[in-house]
Amino acid sequence: MTLGKETTDWLLDSDPSLRWRVERDLLGLPAETWQSTRVLVATQGFGAKLLSLQDEDGQWAGGAYFPVRKDPRVLTRDGDEKGQPYYATTWTLNSLRDLGVSSDALGDTASKLEANSRWEYEDLPYWGGEVDCCINAFTLANGAWLGVDVSANAQWFLDHQLEDGGWNCEWIEGDTKSSFHSTLNSLVGLLDYEERVGADDRISAARKLGEEYLLERKAMFRLSTGEPVGPWVHDLAYPFRWSYSILRALNYFKDSARFAGTEPDARLREAADWLASQANENGRWVTNDRLPGQVWLDVDSEVGEESKWLTYFALRALTSFA
Repeated sequence: MTLGKETTDWLLDSDPSLRWRVERDLLGLPAETWQSTRVLVATQGFGAKLLSLQDEDGQWAGGAYFPVRKDPRVLTRDGDEKGQPYYATTWTLNSLRDLGVSSDALGDTASKLEANSRWEYEDLPYWGGEVDCCINAFTLANGAWLGVDVSANAQWFLDHQLEDGGWNCEWIEGDTKSSFHSTLNSLVGLLDYEERVGADDRISAARKLGEEYLLERKAMFRLSTGEPVGPWVHDLAYPFRWSYSILRALNYFKDSARFAGTEPDARLREAADWLASQANENGRWVTNDRLPGQVWLDVDSEVGEESKWLTYFALRALTSFA
């Protein structure tokens, strides 16, 4: 899809956390240009705000996955009491990493979390992870980013991959069939780990099996009935958090193909066509949902409004299917 000047200017008039991505992925500007923008994320806008909210013990809001205290600086909207609060340590680390903050800006956070943070599940040590695939995927990616040896966390995914190729956070309850949500979160974490520490044949093979689970279903359908696996596959909402969507899956597969030096699988074409069909008359994508839950700050548009983040991710994904 063509990126016109008006939309280009609109995307560039944004927080540096989005601007550097647009410069790199959509405009193909020299590395020194987007890298100089990326440096600003730690000192300006969203990234700087989240860094300023860190506790002395290295955590945010006193908890690993859930906050242990209320904070008057947290944003609360109608319906948020029904959702996961997104402002404790893991969620804030996810946001900082996704925004492009350098690990250098976190100082000794990794060691502070090792000393002070425990999972709500059985009081397990922070960098060891726990039993939830999604939580462990976040821990794997955040640990690799902050320079922690999380090789044992990576092995955990090899040990807990299900027979159908994917993962399910409810395996501990006896579930033996994979989940779209859990599988994508696991794949994203494993790929991030490989990108940071280097390719690993065993991990790449495990990701291949997980990818096949989604590709057999064309990233959106039930294998048994051919019906959409759930209404959430069509969600257009950022941040992605933990939730599966066609948009998020297409961006994962783009990253995976780039890492492997291949082209995205042709079975993704139907999902890509659906995503392309959602552009409005301005060639932009509109937020159609949001995950309820308290947050430190809003980084994107309200439901019904054009979204810079969604437009960026959609255009980025669709360049593989031009």
